[in-house]
Amino acid sequence: MNATRLGLLLAFLLTHAAQAQERYDLVVYGGTSAGVIAAVQAAKMGRSVVIVGPDKHLGGLSSGGLGWTDTGNKAVIGGLARDFYHRVWKAYQKDEAWTFQKRSEYGNKGQGTPAIDGANRTMWIFEPHVAESVFEDYVKAFEIPVHRDEWLDREKGVTLTDGRITEIRMLSGKAFAGQMFMDATYEGDLMAAAGVDYHVGREGRDVYGEEWNGVQTSVLHHRHHFGAVPKPISPYVIPNDPTSGVLPRISTKHPGERHAGDDKVQAYCFRMCLTNDPRNRIPFTEPEGYDAGQYELLGRIYEAGWRETFHKFDPIPNHKTDTNNHGPMSTDNIGFNYDYPEASYARRREIYEEHERYQKGWLWFHCTDPRVPEDIQEKMKQWGLAKDEFVDNGHWPHQMYIREARRMKGHTVMTENELLQRRPTPESVGMGSYTIDSHNVQRYITPEGHVQNEGDIGVKCPVYKITYGALLPKKAQCENLTVPVCVSSSHIAFGSIRMEPVFMILGQSAATAAMLALDEDCAVQDLPYATLQARLMEDGQILAYEKPDK
Repeated sequence: MNATRLGLLLAFLLTHAAQAQERYDLVVYGGTSAGVIAAVQAAKMGRSVVIVGPDKHLGGLSSGGLGWTDTGNKAVIGGLARDFYHRVWKAYQKDEAWTFQKRSEYGNKGQGTPAIDGANRTMWIFEPHVAESVFEDYVKAFEIPVHRDEWLDREKGVTLTDGRITEIRMLSGKAFAGQMFMDATYEGDLMAAAGVDYHVGREGRDVYGEEWNGVQTSVLHHRHHFGAVPKPISPYVIPNDPTSGVLPRISTKHPGERHAGDDKVQAYCFRMCLTNDPRNRIPFTEPEGYDAGQYELLGRIYEAGWRETFHKFDPIPNHKTDTNNHGPMSTDNIGFNYDYPEASYARRREIYEEHERYQKGWLWFHCTDPRVPEDIQEKMKQWGLAKDEFVDNGHWPHQMYIREARRMKGHTVMTENELLQRRPTPESVGMGSYTIDSHNVQRYITPEGHVQNEGDIGVKCPVYKITYGALLPKKAQCENLTVPVCVSSSHIAFGSIRMEPVFMILGQSAATAAMLALDEDCAVQDLPYATLQARLMEDGQILAYEKPDK
């Protein structure tokens, strides 16, 4: 063999040996809030850990625009999740954090409780870049390696040996070997590639005995439906003439029988960070491919007298917003995400771009179309993208709000029956308390010939426990994987569990369990709960809650 060939062979061998030469105690796939918190917990337990995933920015939705935190009862948010909100509070104690607004001007409004809780040194409402800096500080302080923009080879990138993942490989060729693995993505790609059972869509009522699962025609919760419009709206191009065709963004398919299951998922959007401060505002511009006809339905909604446009421009510091969906045709792109959970990376990118184009068009329509009432149009023109947010992405959020994708069918399934306390929940690893909340799933034509939305559900629930088994695949499928985001739950139970503080709580608990299972040399499904419970309580997790006496 000549010297050139020998040199190439040695380089090849050294490169591929380097790709998987280090074996971590925990490999976390996904840089969401849950993934970062899980990695921090593993590091605090003295274990080696790595974060790898498609994300360029750490924190998922928590740094991607969702600064108006969905908390429920803050008393059940403990451990590292509470530490995150404490670190946000610390960031806003610095005068330099208040660049466009005096702290005294901000006020202290949250979701039922103060946004800034000085007594408990926590802050629950924040700007995206502040949250991202907290996540970056975590990985720096705990010296956690992070491999960004790395995409799992979903076809052949998971090596399983005797029911255990031993290595995962990226499309780049990089490989990561480990003793324990975690899927912390919103999509559940690692879980699916490992052959773990999962579900996409809504289960029918009879699957788990749930009143609020499945198709929910005639149920009108919140105000994200056409019952909130003063007059019925015709879905047809020529009003009340079915032969004229149907307006864009309305399905012509039957919505399904009440309580029947389907393969549809609740709507996605971007949580926009907007500002009306001229010093920091980038005015809205016409998006490429803009078609005002796509918003004909919105024009009719305004003509019918609807006026709630700005009800979810929720204020965050420095004259900014976390702008969320509100109303019958708002930022949620209803019906354009059904194939996202199982889609290829290329197709997901198309869906991402469709959602971005729709939402930017929605803004531009408000600024320019004569059917928008003048006062609303003038007010919308005062808003724009925040110049100091998402600076490497055109000031647009880098994370789409994937409210629901795959959900594991694991060791135990959480349902509305546990959340509503119709039956007990064993082996608590954390708690939730937010309203059972599903956004709209479809926009359809009623038998009366009107347009209507379906799937938006809001059911209050008490504080509830989340079982350890919801984080685990069935033992026969994988013994060393935990899943704290795409947890084992029904569609409607996931509507409450899916909140960012809960993902952080479950990320910490899942990492704790995985590291203790290494100590015990057992499958994660065989870890004694008493062992896990003791460590979680030692680390400040809230596993049970009793309402304090007044």
